[in-house]
Amino acid sequence: MSVDAADLDRTLVADRDRWEDGPPQELFRELRGQCPVHWSAKISEYPGEEGFWSVTTAEDVHEVSRDWQTYSSANGITALRHAILPVELVGAMFIGMDPPKHDRIKALFQRGFTPKRIAEHEDAIRAITRDVLDRLEGRATCDLVEDVAQPVVARVIGSFMGLPPEDDAPWANLMNTVLGAGDPDLNPEGVDAVMAREVPEIFERCGKLIAERREHPTDDLTSVLVHAEVDGEKLEEHEIVMGFFLLMAAGNDSTKATYCSAMRALLEDSEQRELLLNDPALVPSAVEEALRMFPAFAHFGRTATRDAELGGAHIKEGDKVVMWYVSSNRDESRYEDPDHFDVMRNPEHQAFGAGGRHFCLGTALARLELKILLEETLARYPRMTLDGTPLYVVSPFVNQLKTLPVRLDG
Repeated sequence: MSVDAADLDRTLVADRDRWEDGPPQELFRELRGQCPVHWSAKISEYPGEEGFWSVTTAEDVHEVSRDWQTYSSANGITALRHAILPVELVGAMFIGMDPPKHDRIKALFQRGFTPKRIAEHEDAIRAITRDVLDRLEGRATCDLVEDVAQPVVARVIGSFMGLPPEDDAPWANLMNTVLGAGDPDLNPEGVDAVMAREVPEIFERCGKLIAERREHPTDDLTSVLVHAEVDGEKLEEHEIVMGFFLLMAAGNDSTKATYCSAMRALLEDSEQRELLLNDPALVPSAVEEALRMFPAFAHFGRTATRDAELGGAHIKEGDKVVMWYVSSNRDESRYEDPDHFDVMRNPEHQAFGAGGRHFCLGTALARLELKILLEETLARYPRMTLDGTPLYVVSPFVNQLKTLPVRLDG
């Protein structure tokens, strides 16, 4: 949806009608050029929410990411502060904290997510991926979201968390409903149902896991949360639950989102796909380009702790500040022809954040999963074609397809 320059100051960036077909890239292009730090007075769908600043260029997103003293995570991490998940629950996750507590809790997991430690899981992740692709044997068509991406990522993160395979689908449904709460297909009963139904179920399921790990400690990430101590004190139960939720949500949504959008790009550009088929060594470069063009989360947010100047805008203490990665990763000052998917570009990007304390914990795991998924899918089905119109989750937060219908052998 194009916006005339004279109307930019009245534009509401996060309103639903702009996100029906994914991120409004034309709007973000105009904002980067004319109003790189832009004020939206409200979010129409959520009348109880305050307005917010949109940060759209790579340089300004980098500045906000690194200055946690000015731009705090402790009062909410998205454009929404009150709807769906209240800030009190969000603040129980380390992504919703500032240093020093953020650093101490994040450090509990960092040793398990180093590139070296993650590389040890390559054979297991490849086996999971091949097993899921084996299930397509004899089929002419499938949906890459539901039939490939979802079961792979659910089993991978489930194995890290110590969950049995039969729990993959229920947890995936919970994550999809909460993170895509505004999408009527994923959550037909509306956003209020999340707190009424999904959150209590998450706490109930986690309560059982916590009790089991307290009695029988294991080496999975759930047990790490249960037995962690910060400043000599165990985490409170709601902190354990929300820590579990954070790891599950990130593992469920991030790789699934970027893989499916990357596959769509390859299906729509036979030249780029042939480059990968002819030279599989280009897959890691294609992964980085996919992360740039299709970051799994459209934005994260901060709250200004003091008055500040950013990109020519005067931000006041208490204002919400939203970093749009779907915009900064297509910043014309950083990338030539930024809307073109180029598997040979191998770019730097802000898909995992833009530096600072909140840089994504799971970068090595996401990269490995994406590499394996692209390699195995292309090797198994090199002539796959689109078989219908892909549909996006209608959300200014999760940047992902909810359907990607394909014909497996072209």
